[in-house]
Amino acid sequence: MPMKPLSSSSHQGLFSSFFKILSLQVKPFWVELGYFMIFSFLGFLALNVTKPRTLPSFRPHNLDVFFTSVSATTVSSMSTVEMEVFSNAQLVFMTILMFLGGEAFTSFLRLQLMKLKLVKKQSVLQNNDAFDHSSSINLDNKLEHAVINPMEDSHHEAIAKLKSIRLLTYVVFGYILVVILLGSSLVSIYITFIPCAKQILNEKGLNLHTFSIFTTVSTFANCGFVPTNENMMVFKQNSGLLLILIPQILLGNTLYAPSLRFVIWFLWKFTKRQEFENILKNSKRVGYSHIFPRFETIAIAITVLAFISVQFVAFFVNTRHTGQSVFDISSFSPAIIVLFALMMYLSSSTTFLPVDNHEERLKTKEKINRRKRRSLVKYISFSQPSCLVIFTILICLVEKDKTKNDTLNFNVPNIAFEVISAYGTVGMSVGYGCARQIKPDGHCKDTTYGFAGK
Repeated sequence: MPMKPLSSSSHQGLFSSFFKILSLQVKPFWVELGYFMIFSFLGFLALNVTKPRTLPSFRPHNLDVFFTSVSATTVSSMSTVEMEVFSNAQLVFMTILMFLGGEAFTSFLRLQLMKLKLVKKQSVLQNNDAFDHSSSINLDNKLEHAVINPMEDSHHEAIAKLKSIRLLTYVVFGYILVVILLGSSLVSIYITFIPCAKQILNEKGLNLHTFSIFTTVSTFANCGFVPTNENMMVFKQNSGLLLILIPQILLGNTLYAPSLRFVIWFLWKFTKRQEFENILKNSKRVGYSHIFPRFETIAIAITVLAFISVQFVAFFVNTRHTGQSVFDISSFSPAIIVLFALMMYLSSSTTFLPVDNHEERLKTKEKINRRKRRSLVKYISFSQPSCLVIFTILICLVEKDKTKNDTLNFNVPNIAFEVISAYGTVGMSVGYGCARQIKPDGHCKDTTYGFAGK
């Protein structure tokens, strides 16, 4: 007999079963690793199949294409080829990769997995509760269950948490869409009405809508890719465009947590829904890594503004995690380079203010159990400084010939800066300068892509 085609409900059941297995039986580390590897490979295939703009004179090597795909998926913006090599279709694929790899969107996916786990937990609690009541064979047992039900508190807590996370998923996804749609619209409007900005796109053969969405997604995801070879340096005189992008930089990274908490607070005041209040007052128990207690959120916002102020007042520049720049970093003084490296190293939730979580603490028993359940990944993982030192040493060993013969370009500070930028998924680079060669190479050509490209 011929097999019947699967109905839409059957497809939904298969996908639901797949995500349940994924969320319940696989460690989060392996889920995220698989996620980025799969999309990096798919991105490589998409970029490799579509043709670049520079055919037939130049076609990027497969390694360069794969590097670009990984860089876009992990929002690192480390580049080994010039951006104007890529065609409009390839830029669209890179936009999708940056959107899927952005911290805001991946945190949204983590919320979805958390929701599936809570649905499973709630189902188990309901089944256990029903079994307890059905097994009450006498009045004394019934009275005991009526007075003391050990599953009841856990059941109500699971329901409250599930409702909060379910609502939070809508808020986070709405936040992402609003910022990207509003940002890309503002960029399109600005370029349309400012002749000099529109002329730059026309000269480079860039599509207005592709450029607007690409740049907005890259900025919000803090990737740092821009479809032009010169990054944002070509728009140095377009202060209006820079002012449009600055809020997107902050809303997608360092001020994401404070902004999201403010949105939730506003929705709570407007709707009076209990779920919003529960998220605000029990942020740690909700389990979303970008929701902090009120005072800690304020401390993060103050720290971000303090960093911006110090950098602007002292050096008239500002950088953190975006990777976009309107200046040639190689021309900066060593003091600024060191400051840049420090800013790239610090996470978006860094605060130097003393904070104390006044919310209800986890029980001591839960903390002990958490320590006992340490996974293999935690045992083999290194600290951040250890990783940076190890990879800096490895690169110095691999490039030992260049560190001897081209010391002004291939030196330890430049390599360390590149490693910190890559590890922090920032994408800033001091670049490679032919003028800094000790032994001039007649075939050397100045390029706009990063130091990693050399």
